[in-house]
Amino acid sequence: MSDPFVVVGGDAAGMSAASKARRDDPDRDIVVFEKGEWVSYGACGLPYYVKGEIQSLEELVSVTPEEFREERDIDLRTGHEVVDIDTDERTVTAETESGSVVQPYGHLLIATGSEAVVPPIDGVDREGVYTLGSMSDGKELREYVARARDGEDLQQPDRGPACRYLEDCTGPVGVVGGGYIGIEMAEALAANGFEVNLFQRGDRVLKGFSDETSEYVADHLREEDVALHLGAEVRELSGGERVEAVVTADDRIEVEMVLIGTGVRPRTDLAEDARIELGKTGAIATDAYRETSAPNVYAAGDCAEATHVVTGEPAYVPLALTANRHGRAVGQTVTGTPTKGGGIAGTAAVKAFDVEAVRTGILDPEEARDAGFDPVTETVTAKSRAGYYPDGGNVTVTLTADRDSERILGASLVSEYGEGAVHRSHAIVAGLEAEATVTDVENYDLAYAPPFNSTWDPILVAAKVLSGRMRGTSSDP
Repeated sequence: MSDPFVVVGGDAAGMSAASKARRDDPDRDIVVFEKGEWVSYGACGLPYYVKGEIQSLEELVSVTPEEFREERDIDLRTGHEVVDIDTDERTVTAETESGSVVQPYGHLLIATGSEAVVPPIDGVDREGVYTLGSMSDGKELREYVARARDGEDLQQPDRGPACRYLEDCTGPVGVVGGGYIGIEMAEALAANGFEVNLFQRGDRVLKGFSDETSEYVADHLREEDVALHLGAEVRELSGGERVEAVVTADDRIEVEMVLIGTGVRPRTDLAEDARIELGKTGAIATDAYRETSAPNVYAAGDCAEATHVVTGEPAYVPLALTANRHGRAVGQTVTGTPTKGGGIAGTAAVKAFDVEAVRTGILDPEEARDAGFDPVTETVTAKSRAGYYPDGGNVTVTLTADRDSERILGASLVSEYGEGAVHRSHAIVAGLEAEATVTDVENYDLAYAPPFNSTWDPILVAAKVLSGRMRGTSSDP
């Protein structure tokens, strides 16, 4: 066989591409190199594994290596770290415990993913400082939680295994970063009895969401006894061999452990060394078919840029669905059916204890103006179900549109968990893809029944109020 399809990276984008290529071309040589032992796993589930809601790492695996090899006939090589891509010779070189392997390719997919950002803080290399960017990270954190609950934490040897209650066995911990990982890990650690201190350099959590959503989530975190330190840039993680305190400009908080959750960045070293172009976001630049500046070399997933459906410009929003969609598209393309992976709207959701929040599109006024829009924003709070139906709640919707065209630009929604903020956002995402106007959204025929919704869905209420403001007329919620 000739013209092998080679994939570097065995997670969402890589294995989606390999699987789709196998279905569309049963006779093609397909080789996947993965430097670790885990493939096709749900990294987004790691906070819930640490929390204890998911009992084993294996539950996060969608398809095992054995299933890829035996059932899908994919030459999956774990423990193979690709160290070089030669786009002239069309080869990749991988290192293993037993030596180097040189593999020719006809088409190549770079799906190297992302890595946790570790800020330049003094003391980040001390024991007891963790990140959550891989399955091994999740395993280490879960083991730490178990040791602390059993009174075996290295920082507190005097507690001993005899303590009977969580509050007796766990102490203060620090979480650096008020984004998705930081908030999810604050919940996971608090659920295990830790006293959680969350440090955010900016003046609010969830920076990419609306101010109202951020404030709602912050208030709920405080209700759950998470100590928020906003506007607190961490200068040092002090201690001896092991971290003992988080030091900011104004405070010193003693802790037993620190979780760094300050975001991720694309893994692009291989591409850069191969002289493959990066985009303005710092991720690998591609065309609509995910092909890079090197012929027959593609990039997909958390290492690559994508086109934002609102601005039409390259954006970097590393999320699982994008990786799966774009990987699948590459698998079709390399087997003879050129397929665009589609754009992104920057849609993302987070759970914070008993609150759910979601954002999509462009919300930041400066970002909207830079893209040529004149943004107008309105926030409303409306019933999640019929007012007479028991156990209903509220959904707060922030909706942004362009003043001139009335095109919807973005939205941020927040509600109590289960009251539908996340699922309601899907209507807005569809509107963003279709370049819908405020009037279009206002006239959406959304489902209504008392257990599920009010007659006027909160999305419709927000569109109605925003429409009235843009036309200079009042419109009661």
